[in-house]
Amino acid sequence: MPNDRTPVSSGPSLPPPRPAPASVLSLEARQVGSRLLGVRGATEALVSGLTPEDCSAQSMPDASPVKWHLAHTTWFFENFLLVPGVPDYRVFREEFGYLFNSYYDAVGPRHPRPERGLLTRPPLEEVIAYRRHVNDALVRMLSDQWPLPPSAQEVLELGLQHEQQHQELILTDLKHLLSRSPLEPAYRPQAFTSPVKLKPIQWFSYSEGVRRIGHVGDGFHFDNEAPAHRQFLEPFQIASRLVTAGEFLEFMEDRGYERPELWMSDGWAALQAGGWTMPLYWRREGRRWMIFTLSGVRELDLDEPVCHVSWYEADAYARWHQSRLPTEAEWEVAALDAAQGGNFAESARLHPSAVVSALRADWGPAQLFGDAWEWTNSAYLPYPGYKPSAGALGEYNGKFMVNQFVLRGGSCATPQSHIRATYRNFFPPSARWQFSGIRLARDQR
Repeated sequence: MPNDRTPVSSGPSLPPPRPAPASVLSLEARQVGSRLLGVRGATEALVSGLTPEDCSAQSMPDASPVKWHLAHTTWFFENFLLVPGVPDYRVFREEFGYLFNSYYDAVGPRHPRPERGLLTRPPLEEVIAYRRHVNDALVRMLSDQWPLPPSAQEVLELGLQHEQQHQELILTDLKHLLSRSPLEPAYRPQAFTSPVKLKPIQWFSYSEGVRRIGHVGDGFHFDNEAPAHRQFLEPFQIASRLVTAGEFLEFMEDRGYERPELWMSDGWAALQAGGWTMPLYWRREGRRWMIFTLSGVRELDLDEPVCHVSWYEADAYARWHQSRLPTEAEWEVAALDAAQGGNFAESARLHPSAVVSALRADWGPAQLFGDAWEWTNSAYLPYPGYKPSAGALGEYNGKFMVNQFVLRGGSCATPQSHIRATYRNFFPPSARWQFSGIRLARDQR
């Protein structure tokens, strides 16, 4: 098999976003415009160095091409903010509503998700022009209409948070795409250094009681984080850090993937159908365990958090360990007093690290934020009293509250400003291509 572990070829980069003219915008509008273009620019920085071919391919039905992400986030602002809010706005191309709508049935028909990789047209350069067209229109909207009506400001904020979600999706989808190439190209080459040796898992105890769960306050939150509500928790313990690759390897060496008694029935079926014998992106070369990362292939660091495991694998490991996964309420209680620093996208590692755990696991649970999304034992369901937003934007979260599990905490590919203790991510239990890991919990003994 060919083996070219060099960086992906340098391709045409997106030009930097044009700043808002300071002479036109008020101070507050300039601040909003600066944040808008900053978030949009961060998305485009992820594309720097990629080729048009890198941006057009789709490696599986659940992933999307980079080019599609660039266009869809742009369509979101155009469709939900500019079209209803700017009387003389002219859409860039009428066909883009069909091509780049994701799942908003109330908006109209859309191109099938599994076939997004077939969209060789429009070319990447036209998608770049589309982004510029919409950016310019957004800046003009801020100039002409500031302060925007409260409803428009809410849509603008939602659009920014939505774009940050797609920044992470660009990285996860691109990683899966590059891993499928026999050349095993690196996205961002860098050297990794191993941290100090980790201590064994410690357990932190939490007493029983009624706890308030969900978002409180005026800051942004998605509708699925509300309403805040009371929930009774039995006494529990939560692990001091994420499960490591070395610890997961012990599960594998104890025939963890061969013992049906450790697996849920659906998980055992998924294992057999997918031929799972190890986490996604792992492989063995002689006596060495190797892993594919966004920096290319390297030897597995046994102290780094295990990542790219499904809920089924996380649950099976927890059973093998004679523990369990935390509920999302338990996780949130543990996280409310934790520092929200960690290994996020801004670190540019784009891979889980043991450093935070090694430094912080003495005084409380470490790695609650960043490194890897943490599977919980909670089905993704509405909170008591939940009501989706009116109109098409009500489809953002509510209609997915079935057949999914909640993940918490963010990952090494999540923008740090995007995460908080009440944030509820969700994926089907078979999903493996996201940066998903394992934290253990157990009943108080």
